[in-house]
Amino acid sequence: MRQRKIPAVFMRGGTSKAVMFHRHHLPEDQALWPQIFVAALGAGDATGRQLDGLGGGVSSLSKVCIIGPPSRADADVDYTFVQLSPKSEHIDFSSSCGNMTAAVGPFAVDEGLVAAVGDRVAVRIHNTNAGQLIISRFPLDEDQAAVDGEWIVPGVSGQGAPVRLEFQHPGGAATGRLLPTDDSVNVLDVVGVGPLEVSMVDAGNPCVFIAADALGLVGTEMPDVLDGQLELLTQLEAIRCSASVAMGISDSMEAAAKIPGIPKVALVSPAQSAATLSGDLLDESECDITLRMISVGQPHRAIPVTGSMCAAIAAQITDTVVNRLCRPAAAPDDIRIAHPSGVARVGATVTQQKGKWVADNAVLYRTARRLMDGHVYVSAARTPGLAAD
Repeated sequence: MRQRKIPAVFMRGGTSKAVMFHRHHLPEDQALWPQIFVAALGAGDATGRQLDGLGGGVSSLSKVCIIGPPSRADADVDYTFVQLSPKSEHIDFSSSCGNMTAAVGPFAVDEGLVAAVGDRVAVRIHNTNAGQLIISRFPLDEDQAAVDGEWIVPGVSGQGAPVRLEFQHPGGAATGRLLPTDDSVNVLDVVGVGPLEVSMVDAGNPCVFIAADALGLVGTEMPDVLDGQLELLTQLEAIRCSASVAMGISDSMEAAAKIPGIPKVALVSPAQSAATLSGDLLDESECDITLRMISVGQPHRAIPVTGSMCAAIAAQITDTVVNRLCRPAAAPDDIRIAHPSGVARVGATVTQQKGKWVADNAVLYRTARRLMDGHVYVSAARTPGLAAD
């Protein structure tokens, strides 16, 4: 049987990479999408290497973005994110990806979905996963998205043109509430762990924050070290599933296990000196808080945009785990979050309205770049619902 080819673009957004599809290049029947995405990325690989597809063997490199006409009047494009897992064929539409959001605006301009002239452009992006509006602003070069610039994203080699992302009203992306339990801190009785104090916050993506020392960790452990601690990863997955039920994302531990993308799990510790993956030494004076995040069961080598945004918002909510451990003098418009690849800087506006915490917006910068375009080929054997070309 011959293979099926589908027009696609391969892009980096922040510290992630994804295959980008136009909505009209995919089948109208969305029930056929999972087999296309699994085949295109080589997901469901028992070795986790995704050698038979475009995936990179880790969650941050196993992603799909679908871009199409806007379904709401205040947006220029719709953006749907799909998270895949290297080792399973499960695909997750429940979460969003802030890093790949940085690529959506440039994709829309370069593909002619948004007309742009002059030096700069603002693209209004409707993320369909969370129903969020994101304003993406970036420079232009001959009416195309600029690539060259001086902005540095820790974890990405080189420099690039800055993409400013402003997330409008990011609270309650998945649960409808910034604090799904209405409390800044809760105690979860987790099987295999015991009673554990956590903060559960939903901004950008829902996250469960845990003090690293509550699990016997320093908080500066590198991803490879965490990845080698199978008992710890089992505990973190149990915590994630318990938080999913407590936040109302799932109605049982079994159902939570089938939604691996959310909530994200974050290990939190105070600002402290630590080495980065590049071998540089990060001094504690250069950050306000230290995070190690787990995404789809894997320790993240940097930090998801939505995770950094949620942490910056949680830092401003009295008595959360993040608020307790964050440097007291941290500026709300520039909270510096240390992660394995360096420091992420996030600004967030959080207010109280009628006694409830409200996240008004969050702002951060990323870079993006088109890596390849053309067609992605999917095996006819792995996509039985499609006609081969």
